[in-house]
Amino acid sequence: MAKMPTGEMTQGVITDEMIEDMRQRAGTRVRLTGYIANEIATETAIRRFVDGVGDSNPLWRNEKYAKNTRYGRIVAPHSWVWSVCAAVQMGWRGLGAFHSGTEEKFFRPILLGDRITPEVVYLGFEGPMPSHFAGKMIKDCYENRYYNQKGELVAKVRLWIIRYERKKAYKKGKYKDVQLPHPWTEEELKNIQNEVLAEEIRGANPRYWEEVSVGEQLKPLTKGPFGLTDMIAFIAGAATPARLLAHGVALRHYVKHPAWAFRDPETYALEPIFAVHYNRRAANLQGLPSCYDLGQQRQCWLDHFLINWMGDEGWLKRVFAEYRYFVYHSDVLCFNGKVTNKYIDENNENCVDIEVTVINQREENVMPATATIILSSRDKGISPVSSRLR
Repeated sequence: MAKMPTGEMTQGVITDEMIEDMRQRAGTRVRLTGYIANEIATETAIRRFVDGVGDSNPLWRNEKYAKNTRYGRIVAPHSWVWSVCAAVQMGWRGLGAFHSGTEEKFFRPILLGDRITPEVVYLGFEGPMPSHFAGKMIKDCYENRYYNQKGELVAKVRLWIIRYERKKAYKKGKYKDVQLPHPWTEEELKNIQNEVLAEEIRGANPRYWEEVSVGEQLKPLTKGPFGLTDMIAFIAGAATPARLLAHGVALRHYVKHPAWAFRDPETYALEPIFAVHYNRRAANLQGLPSCYDLGQQRQCWLDHFLINWMGDEGWLKRVFAEYRYFVYHSDVLCFNGKVTNKYIDENNENCVDIEVTVINQREENVMPATATIILSSRDKGISPVSSRLR
């Protein structure tokens, strides 16, 4: 039997042999056995997803409301594809990893009852390159493609994973002085609660392209303080990772793959590396002061913010985001956006470009982003949703 890990994670080192091995894998279609969570867009699967994101738009959850929309039924939000298959990783044995950025492109709606089939291709990597966090790092690139039961491409997602040596990150302790949990006052928490409850969902009220102006500000969205149940709700409904297992099933798996777990010195339980998102000891071993969010979780929050503004009649065409800082438990985020461009695209659709900032209580822009949204035209009498339902 393989020796089981103790109170530390496997300490991999970036070597020439490792780099050459991964270079040979570029272009590989990744095997997804055990990595697919949702497949069919059922009412339950959609509701659990939006509950985990914190998105109360009735288009995703209220049958009576949805029947009166152009869709005519409950649909899944664009970002539901993340709950089908999220960030699959391979290789780089023993190195730490975090999701550092994403580009989403959406082509077709996900209707109630649709079966979504994913495929993932490893595109290759950049580096090694210098890192203030861990001395040096590798930037991995994957592309996820999602198809419906008709073989139509629903969405395409490119994502970047940073690989680094855990021991160096731990020694550097770049984020050791971040005060966590954040010492919120009762007055501050009351103000945050009011901001959260001030969320505005455009919904069935169409936002027409002709009415939008360059420089227009989007209604802000506040999320937080980010807590353990927020993390659990997202994992349960939106991001169940491969091999989040229990008891004997987990043990047999970790015996076979000992680098994928560590033994928590407080509970003596074997925990997956994924536990960095809800287990403080795991996060510390990754070189971070506390548990932090998932990249795809933050991306879903961003999509939620954008869809709130565009309404049911809009179409989220493209979103690009970089994850510049970690979002820790107890953090509060304020999503702000501004219209930077307005034009007719190559498909004769009415587009606006949006620039987004996501600011935490430390005044850090944790996720600079850009997006392209297609809006309905009052003058032309057309909707981007109609053309995608044909």
